Amino acid sequence: MKDELYPLKFEPILKEKIWGGNKLNTILNKKSNTPKVGESWEISDVEGDTSIVINGNFKGTSLKTLLENHKSDLIGEKNYRNFGNKFPLLIKFIDAKQDLSIQLHPNDELAAKRHNSFGKTEMWYVMQADENANLIVGFNQKMNVDIYLKNLKAKTLPDILNYVKVSEGDSYFIDVGRIHAIGAGVLLAEIQQTSDITYRIHDWDRVDVEGETRELHNDLAIDAIDFEMEDDFRIDYSTKLNTPNKIVSCPYFTTNFIEVSSTIDKVNNQDSFFIYICVDGAVEFVSNSFSERISKGETLLIPAAIKSYQIRSKKAKLLEVYV
Repeated sequence: MKDELYPLKFEPILKEKIWGGNKLNTILNKKSNTPKVGESWEISDVEGDTSIVINGNFKGTSLKTLLENHKSDLIGEKNYRNFGNKFPLLIKFIDAKQDLSIQLHPNDELAAKRHNSFGKTEMWYVMQADENANLIVGFNQKMNVDIYLKNLKAKTLPDILNYVKVSEGDSYFIDVGRIHAIGAGVLLAEIQQTSDITYRIHDWDRVDVEGETRELHNDLAIDAIDFEMEDDFRIDYSTKLNTPNKIVSCPYFTTNFIEVSSTIDKVNNQDSFFIYICVDGAVEFVSNSFSERISKGETLLIPAAIKSYQIRSKKAKLLEVYV
């Protein structure tokens, strides 16, 4: 008989990055001795970076093993039919002390053909931003291949890109093919398909400690860029208390914003797991069989087999994600 599933917490996988800072330590309480932590992978089934459970009876078990053993009880029947023993989402926190490279991600078709991978549709929720911090999302003018290549060759690519000043609570949808970059001073939560495929097209002539520049992927990128994409990346969403407010709903995930100030009775009728990312405050998840608490900077996975529970807090903000 299999052990009963319960809300799962995972060991963060911390990634040192050339552009990383210390906000994951100082603001989100991650434990690291390195001064350049750029990413905390909260829930991951990327090859070589599989999350490990840190609470309850499954402590020490990998997400991959849990999925192989519990199948649709973990992720839902529909998701198991679609994804099998591959968890469909990757959840991260990202701290940009410096500007990230200008990049984009391929769609499912290109990613499967070239990399045997999912594509990488993603969204951002800004948790903290320094004064005048910005993101790059899309172009600042009508674009085509010729204009793009001319600027790429002249090293003036940043001149044709769209810069957006950001603040806490801002949210952006980054569809495949959309050029983007996280600017210096931004701390955000990222929800994306399980993929680590990135095409880097400009890196500010930055060099690493050995004096080497990072690889660019312009030959691969040219077929993956969507030059016709509309400027619909910034998302307006409601912030009504104690109820899910939809931020994004796409074929790969739905993300809601929930500001909790009392008790919410939750019924799962989605045939999916639910992921909760605490972006402010602290919150408790309670049923007859469990009680689990997360605070700012922590993430919780509630298996699909759990059909009802309560969310309790006097003051918290959550991102709620399902597929």
